[in-house]
Amino acid sequence: MGGIVGYIGTDNAVDVIISSLRKMEYRGYDSAGITILNDDLVTYKTAGKISELEKIIPAGFNGHIGIGHTRGATHGKPETKNAHPHLSSNIAVVHNGIIENYMRLKEKLIEQGYEFLSDTDTEVIAHLLHRTMKDNEACSLIDAVRHIMTKIEGSYAIAVLCTDEPDHIVLARKDSPLIIGLGDKNYFAASDVTAFLRYTKNAVYINDMELVQISPGGVEFYNNDGQRIEKQIEVIEWNEEAAEKAGYEHFMLKEIHEQPTSIQDTYAGRISELEGRVILDELKMDEDQLRNLQRVTIIACGTSWNAGCVGKYLFENLAGIHTDVETASEFRYADPVLCGQIFTLAITQSGETADTLAAVKSTKAYGCSSAAITNVVGSTITRETDSVFFTRAGPEIGVAATKSFTAQLIVLYLIAIHMGTVRGRLTPQTTRDILVGIKQLPGQVQRILNNKDVIKKCAEHYANVQDYFFIGRHLNYPVSLEGALKLKEISYIHAEGYAAGEIKHGPLALISSETPVVAIATKGHTYDKVLSNIKEIKARSAEVIVVANESDNEISKYVDRVLRIPDCHELLSPVLSAVVLQLLAYYTALARGCSIDKPRNLAKSVTVE
Repeated sequence: MGGIVGYIGTDNAVDVIISSLRKMEYRGYDSAGITILNDDLVTYKTAGKISELEKIIPAGFNGHIGIGHTRGATHGKPETKNAHPHLSSNIAVVHNGIIENYMRLKEKLIEQGYEFLSDTDTEVIAHLLHRTMKDNEACSLIDAVRHIMTKIEGSYAIAVLCTDEPDHIVLARKDSPLIIGLGDKNYFAASDVTAFLRYTKNAVYINDMELVQISPGGVEFYNNDGQRIEKQIEVIEWNEEAAEKAGYEHFMLKEIHEQPTSIQDTYAGRISELEGRVILDELKMDEDQLRNLQRVTIIACGTSWNAGCVGKYLFENLAGIHTDVETASEFRYADPVLCGQIFTLAITQSGETADTLAAVKSTKAYGCSSAAITNVVGSTITRETDSVFFTRAGPEIGVAATKSFTAQLIVLYLIAIHMGTVRGRLTPQTTRDILVGIKQLPGQVQRILNNKDVIKKCAEHYANVQDYFFIGRHLNYPVSLEGALKLKEISYIHAEGYAAGEIKHGPLALISSETPVVAIATKGHTYDKVLSNIKEIKARSAEVIVVANESDNEISKYVDRVLRIPDCHELLSPVLSAVVLQLLAYYTALARGCSIDKPRNLAKSVTVE
């Protein structure tokens, strides 16, 4: 994991690259490096964050062409020797991805006399390029890159400098994100548009097996046959300020507070509460296709998988269609039973999650209709599916997903309602009631945010415990999973989420006075059952924190602390409960002094398997 940067232009390349790397540090932050090409390749790299790299770069170091990298270790420990860029004589390379056959290539290169200075897979790329150009003096750098693309297996986005061709950068991509930024006599390359937003909003998304050559005169795009191709320029709607903290202590807290806006932006233009219907022009399926669907298969990872689990309940309840939720990393290695009457729905915030992309690609052979829920326009997933639903949440920098999760839920509500209407499952009045509730959510989320001090005090009280349990039933079960995931991600407290009815089948053995339990007990048809589970837990001397409705005057008799959400439609409570649990995780991590935006060992976009 990690992020790459390339720049050529009239500004100081060192300043541009360091600035760009800071914007992508969420992708990996255990080491970083930079190479500037003047008369020769000059490289500085170190273990640690970008701030550590800045300390070793001498004052006055500059140039107009260079590459950089921030790393999340996949091959080799987070040590300076494993930091990128990696060099082979007159060639420097930065790489995001995994070279699966690197050991075979490495052994062959060692036999040919190449010395390896790192433990990474990336170094084979530099030596392969050097070998290719050495064996054929007429070979250009871009031809050498194109040649080695046939030799390496796995995923990559690479940027290459060579002193023999000092006026350009060559880049290539396979299964890892790569975006080109087009400025005024300034050209950028990065793994994420946030890297160059302060310089330009004009971006070109590179597809698999495409190559790019950046020079002072402009940018050229090639397919893997070496033929020039034309690419579409996308204008990014985000601005740099949207990717900054805006006065908040952490990006995560800022993004939690942005949810009233991100929720509203996500449903804007997609609902008509007056007519009692959902407008989904993005869905490339007619009503007959929707009526004939046999099953929905949701494919996702991490937080997006938890959102998909909520979606399962929604599709089955509102649309009456059987729904499976598959872990993407397992799905592609299974033997799925699929056919043309199955709708596959991928959920990925970045649109670049490697496992999800691979799983979606594997469904094409079955003729399934496919769609994606994503937050990033132009991301790879948008080219791999028939339909795309954008969450419109804006850039999310904190590693722990917050506003992207609730925005994904909103899209899932809308798809489920639309399917339910088409399939004759929902009446206009039922649809209208839910849509009215959705439009109330931004204000209700804001009420939770306005009363966050209660959540903060609760978090501080339990900040030093070693274990947490989260329980819920029906729609609140996946919310309990998400609450546990948020807590463990950023506070490093061991946390587990369970279906409340399952605690008798094992977890109850671990319940004690040292183990707080968060119970999601919002009003609904499983409320009484959850209340019974709470009493079972209290009988084992555990302290119970409950997420409950504002109008529930009874619940406080049975628990130790109550965190309130506004009264809402039963199906919509997961959105509000999720916000409460995000704040609980945030303030717990804050009290423990944890690195909230950049939790250890994690990266925002998992672009490798």
